[in-house]
Amino acid sequence: MSNRTLKRAGRVGVALAVGCAFAAPAQAAPAPVDLGLAEPFSVLAYSTVTNTGDTSMWGSLGLTPGSSVTGAPAVGDATYVNDAEGVASRAKDALTAAHVSTMNRPSSGGTTAELAGQTFKTGVWTASSELDLSAGAVTLDGENDPSGVFIFQVPTKLETGVGTQVLLINRANPCNVYWQVGAETNFGVGSSFVGTVMGGTSITDYGASTIDGRLLVNTAAVNLNNTTIVRSACTSLDDDINDSIPGAGSGGTGGTGGTGGTGGTAPGTTPATGAPAGSTPVNQAPPGSRSSTPTHNGTARLLRPPTTTRTSRRGPARPCTAGFQATVRGKLIRRVVFSLDGKRIGTRTKAAFRVYVRAAKAGSHVISARVGFKDATHSKTLKFRYRACAAQVLQPRRGPSQFTG
Repeated sequence: MSNRTLKRAGRVGVALAVGCAFAAPAQAAPAPVDLGLAEPFSVLAYSTVTNTGDTSMWGSLGLTPGSSVTGAPAVGDATYVNDAEGVASRAKDALTAAHVSTMNRPSSGGTTAELAGQTFKTGVWTASSELDLSAGAVTLDGENDPSGVFIFQVPTKLETGVGTQVLLINRANPCNVYWQVGAETNFGVGSSFVGTVMGGTSITDYGASTIDGRLLVNTAAVNLNNTTIVRSACTSLDDDINDSIPGAGSGGTGGTGGTGGTGGTAPGTTPATGAPAGSTPVNQAPPGSRSSTPTHNGTARLLRPPTTTRTSRRGPARPCTAGFQATVRGKLIRRVVFSLDGKRIGTRTKAAFRVYVRAAKAGSHVISARVGFKDATHSKTLKFRYRACAAQVLQPRRGPSQFTG
């Protein structure tokens, strides 16, 4: 073999070696966080749980070793306050283990300190220090994989601004969003947040935030203020698109549900529908009807609140409204998003579809309810206008009115 051939072979070998040196293996997709016995809890705290106003939560409330829960939040499941059976204590141990495990997960990449305007795909995203959502929204893109997991590692503080949002698109799953926070977490007034927060110290809502997930802390308090804590049905919340397209659901591909599927067929399902074998697919007539026309049987109505009369210094008494419950009733309702003057104040994914509207600034206001349905009924936006009572603003009620719809 000539010297030229040997040199050429050597160069090829070096090139291959360099290529191999930089060919890092693909990182495996992160698995969901194992919360263990902490999973059923909407709120879990160490020292105290405080509440102002009309707060509600879907799951359990736990506190240990502290024993003070103030403000009587509405708890959808059980309450465990330093209980003799040790339920809260064991849940706290599970939370501590989940917090440490999540903190030590390998990172997919870093984030800037400001989340506003950014879009994240599934992975483990690490902040260098504090993480802020000061305005607008941050978007989580599920890329049509509802099993995708989003984890945010925050070494110090997590804070959101007034009216900010965490938006989910392309079948991102709210049940697979986690925020591991080293210090305190603060939600600005009217925040719409998604995910399980595993806080190192306190979690505080400054007013009327909606949390689709959990508020869990290791060493301090959870402070609530007209807070709504819901648990999604673990499907995509991309309703701005799906609710406006007849037949579009959370099963966009792969035959995993809904009638919008365009991909393959899961084993044991009916092709193109994602329904279990032998069952009637959603939005399809029962067998024997010889019709596949989608059903449009969903109904909804937004109930108006009662009015009172307040005397005005500038003129005669006029009907007005104090704090009240806004309620939607109907059939086949899947999800209702309530807004006050264009700002989201609550989301409901199961009955009762209602939200408490606090006493607002005197004058005219608009309540709207965006309603999505379980069948092919087109989504609806229901509205009514009301006048807030000036006296009620000066001396607001501490809880909901007696009106229940």
